[in-house]
Amino acid sequence: MQTLNNGTLGAFEPPLALPSYDRSRLSVGIVHFGVGGFHRAHQAMYLDRLMNQGLAQDWAICGVGVLPGDSRMKQVMDAQDSLYTLVLKHPDGRRDARVIGSIAEYLYAPDDPQAVIERMASEQVRIVSLTVTEGGYNFHHTTGDFDAQNPDVVHDLAEPDQPRTVFGLITEALSRRRARGLEPFTVMSCDNIQGNGDVARKMFAAFAALRDQELGRWVESCVAFPNSMVDRITPVTTDEDKASIAEQFGVIDQWPVVCEPFEQWVLEDTFPLGRPPLEKAGVQLVADVEPYELIKLRLLNASHQGQCYFGYLAGYRYAHEVCQDERYARFLLAYMDNEATPTLKPVPGIDLDAYKHQLIERFSNEHVRDTLARLCAESSDRIPKWLLPVIRENLASGGEISRSAAIVASWARYAEGFDEAEKPITVVDRFSERLQRAAQRHDQDRLAFIADRELFGDLIDHPRFVEAYTKALDSLHEHGATATVASLA
Repeated sequence: MQTLNNGTLGAFEPPLALPSYDRSRLSVGIVHFGVGGFHRAHQAMYLDRLMNQGLAQDWAICGVGVLPGDSRMKQVMDAQDSLYTLVLKHPDGRRDARVIGSIAEYLYAPDDPQAVIERMASEQVRIVSLTVTEGGYNFHHTTGDFDAQNPDVVHDLAEPDQPRTVFGLITEALSRRRARGLEPFTVMSCDNIQGNGDVARKMFAAFAALRDQELGRWVESCVAFPNSMVDRITPVTTDEDKASIAEQFGVIDQWPVVCEPFEQWVLEDTFPLGRPPLEKAGVQLVADVEPYELIKLRLLNASHQGQCYFGYLAGYRYAHEVCQDERYARFLLAYMDNEATPTLKPVPGIDLDAYKHQLIERFSNEHVRDTLARLCAESSDRIPKWLLPVIRENLASGGEISRSAAIVASWARYAEGFDEAEKPITVVDRFSERLQRAAQRHDQDRLAFIADRELFGDLIDHPRFVEAYTKALDSLHEHGATATVASLA
């Protein structure tokens, strides 16, 4: 077995696939914020695929970390010359592995923000992309407005040359390009937010306007922010994954990535300074992303929430365990058929019935071992964006909401902090204390959880939603998660 870096690439043999291109000839054309598992299983993989075709050699990625936890990624990427192993886990147990070489360098912004800013300000960088999670866009869930009171935002406005946030770093780079007479790079969001490019435009323009009104208008009118839809289930890498990869493929990788075989990227084709020929790597370049993203957000993402709280309460710990239980699979299909699908727009070439059943098959892949804890995390950033729009549209149209309301109730029951076997639950959420305080008042006030208007808006004012929600919450307390799901399937 060999450690992974440029010097050891020649020592590896099939079945481990290696870059066929000369990495020393790559030049950076993309700066990416948020080099986690998903980015490395998705965007970086697509670029690597192009490079193996002899294309996109001037579109290599400079990864950037901003958060304290990103320092570990910096250490690993430096030690491995930004190489890593991507392993596809097939439902039949097969594994395909390749070394991805499309990331050319990794910068840790807290160590040297100027290096990050100047990299983006350089003429060769034409795209700055983002996977900073749903919560990384710094907007109020109900109003949609930029949060100017965020302490790090306040700091960045006071000291624009020493920014801490993605907003401060990118805006300063755009400002420098403008001053130097360079065209602005494209800002490409790859996060699970409806209209992610539109949201990014609104937030970055709002931040820039707080610095300078004219700069804000320039960002809003002159910088391209294409919308996109991205899809690939990518669980957290475990020590077991590292060990099995070393044993099967002979590579010692400090931070490999594992994922399902399925992949999808639908991208609005708006890139004034050009882009890699992504269509040659399987990316769908379209004029309007919204129909595709609604399918993904309201079927896949909302169904993740539809399984994770119920499943965790019932004692399951992995997504495949839940979806291999027919009662839960029927519930998810009933949600998708009767509540999500009526809110979707038709998409030519997409067989929704086949897509929904394929989702159940993907969720049931036991080799991916996607944890429910991962799916349950940061719910306050997910439920308002993925599920509540379905509820609101069906309330307006008279459509069904019983299963959607039950998913909200399962989140509320999960936030009480213990499962049905009285085992403690660690609620991972930026609002965890507030959520748990509300949930732990259920014995006194069944509506305490949904009374949070910052998260739920006016849903508590809708009697039909309140009735469905309280019925599901009562069932969860009296009969448990599995019986509640079965009654709604």
